[in-house]
Amino acid sequence: MPRPHSFLRHACATLGYRAAKAMRDASPGFASFQASPTSRTPLEILAHMGDLMDWALGMAAEGKSQWRDSGPLPWAQEVQRFHAGLDAFDRLLASGEELLWSPEVLFQGPIADALQHVGQLTFLRRLAGEPMKGESYARAEIVVGRVGTDQTPANVEFD
Repeated sequence: MPRPHSFLRHACATLGYRAAKAMRDASPGFASFQASPTSRTPLEILAHMGDLMDWALGMAAEGKSQWRDSGPLPWAQEVQRFHAGLDAFDRLLASGEELLWSPEVLFQGPIADALQHVGQLTFLRRLAGEPMKGESYARAEIVVGRVGTDQTPANVEFD
């Protein structure tokens, strides 16, 4: 019998794994890279991802769908804020407490949005001249509850 919220917890672990890879070893100048005059910088995207985790937690724990736009902190602090928010959301899911919004809505809103932004960060790394290897994510060691920057190295990467 699946544990309550098991799919969402796996989605959080997947998000943590992919985000850690997209952020790992970024050069100091990457945070301010801008692909075009109207595009967000990686730092702005990352701050938005932290806001998404705040939104997810507020929806799930308090029943509130209140959006807060945070001004970006320095890159390392935003990396920490994102992973801390993801960890808080995952701990709520692990507790088995009743969610005040459905798991489907929590996935389709903040989690899926954050996954999309991880893809943007990866793409921007490549545009900024910081190529990252592709990976067979189906073979990645995704561990429920592991949502921080300390992730298992990739099993199958390719150019």
